Amino acid sequence: VQLQASGGGLVQSGGFLTLSCTHAGPPTSRFVMGWFRQASGKEREAVSCINAGEHSTFYVDSVKGRFDISRDTAANTVTLQMSSLKPEDTAVYYCALAPPHYYRQYGCQSTAFNYWGKGTQVTVSS
Repeated sequence: VQLQASGGGLVQSGGFLTLSCTHAGPPTSRFVMGWFRQASGKEREAVSCINAGEHSTFYVDSVKGRFDISRDTAANTVTLQMSSLKPEDTAVYYCALAPPHYYRQYGCQSTAFNYWGKGTQVTVSS
């Protein structure tokens, strides 16, 4: 499974960015898809996850109401729409896949995800 994230960039505070991630390889339609981020000098944190069936979602408190995750299972794509961006959103953003049984056990945490893409940098200037 190969994951490719895109859409990062430099934006002013209050701005908008859309991240996309496409995966190639064996069918993963049942997998959970997630976005994580790691700011310089900080640990990686979960941002948002979306499962395969009913597309139920998880958001970390700091992005609720500002970020929106969606997926197109047929296109093997997950998208993260980010609005009202803040300087503290600056980080490298990673997309990842989790088998459903791992997600049921660990939730939207790095431990559940065993396929990771290369990150894309998001920088929000004040």
